[in-house]
Amino acid sequence: MGRKVPMWQCILAIVAMIVFLFWNVMGDEGGEAHIGLILAACVAGIIGAANGWKWSYMEQGILAAINRSMQAMLILAVACLLCSIVSLATGSSWSTAGSMGVAIIGIGTALGFPSAMSAGAVVSGAYFGDKMSPLSDTTNLAPAVAGSNLFDHIRHMIYTVAPSWIIAEIVYLILGFTHSGGSADESLVTTMLEAIQANYTVGILFLIPPVFVIVAVIVKMPALPALIAGVLLGVPFMAFQGVKLIPGGGELSNVGYVLNYGVEELPVGTDMVDDPLVAEQIGKLLTGGGLQSMMWTISLIMLAMCFGGIVDVTGIMGNLAAALLKLARGTRGGLVIVTELSCVFVNAICCDQYLSIILPGRMYKEAFEDRRLAPKNLSRCLEDSGTITSNFFPWNTCGATMRSFLGVNSAYIPFAVLNWINPLISMFYGVTGLFMPEMTEEEYQHVLEMREADKKAAEEAAEA
Repeated sequence: MGRKVPMWQCILAIVAMIVFLFWNVMGDEGGEAHIGLILAACVAGIIGAANGWKWSYMEQGILAAINRSMQAMLILAVACLLCSIVSLATGSSWSTAGSMGVAIIGIGTALGFPSAMSAGAVVSGAYFGDKMSPLSDTTNLAPAVAGSNLFDHIRHMIYTVAPSWIIAEIVYLILGFTHSGGSADESLVTTMLEAIQANYTVGILFLIPPVFVIVAVIVKMPALPALIAGVLLGVPFMAFQGVKLIPGGGELSNVGYVLNYGVEELPVGTDMVDDPLVAEQIGKLLTGGGLQSMMWTISLIMLAMCFGGIVDVTGIMGNLAAALLKLARGTRGGLVIVTELSCVFVNAICCDQYLSIILPGRMYKEAFEDRRLAPKNLSRCLEDSGTITSNFFPWNTCGATMRSFLGVNSAYIPFAVLNWINPLISMFYGVTGLFMPEMTEEEYQHVLEMREADKKAAEEAAEA
């Protein structure tokens, strides 16, 4: 066990992370957050060692942090497989900004709506699904960090997402009346649908895998088994799209290759239309990554946990959290507000929504527990602010992606109504106590026992 890390060194660790991530993501052409996180973890490790913390103790903290996120990593990989199968089986991924969003921008423009307004509605809808789907990476990551259950987390978010969605729909209805209507040129969408139907098998039976996952959420089936079962249900349907279910037959027609790498290009000989724009959009709809495409996300989470584990067990994060919690004045509402503002801050500074969930989640987990607040309250706060505001910053990976897909600038942000309303409703619940369930005494005692077990394991590692 080492000594308490001085506050200036705690701040130094966070500043180092900010500087390295800014350099890695913004200053280095084509850079990602991974190397910046490694360097930040090194600085945190040096600070810990300088204050008497043994490497074995810090390593135990890293392993404990990674272990807490392991379920999310497994679900991310299986979820990606399921998404690959479902998109191949149904020939559609219209609910995402890169597919349905592009079509809506075109139709909205034809009807006389500003592209920024249409893009705002697209982003609101896209993030509604991003928060509520068991296939979403952030939806799996938030409960893993907070110690909650995936499906409990999803059901608990209904209390903030549902009113946010209703308000957003009312606002969009009012905005719709403020613009003169027109007749949309649906030829592009019609041509795309005809091309899909001509080259792929489409039918209601292909909805079985996604419907199964939805039903699994309702009946509280464990997340990982539910997603694996969804994968197994979807595999047979791949045969209808020309994918061989047994080894052999070339890369693009081999089920193992598709599961591992996804559909990288359309099959040779696909009867495409002559319009290059339609061909491009169909290509975006029907191609996507498989298991390997999630390795970027998984490696980012593990590297973030290296930094998070060190600053956690050495007390660096605890000291900073204690300083920030003083702003909360010991109230439940103050705790919720500080947590959600911290998520926005990390989104702006660290340029990645995964970090906006992981870092505040680790910072405030014990504070939520000590106020006897159920873990699903923290996981909901992380998503209500971390996930939902990530696209507000052009330098954030989510913000850059939304702008690229939709072909708009930051003018869409005021029209992303759900993304603005959701954090405010969440903070309102924190202040009033509405829909903020508490732990039972038995549950809190279990939390204390788990803390003591983690502490004992770390001490044993330090003595080894």
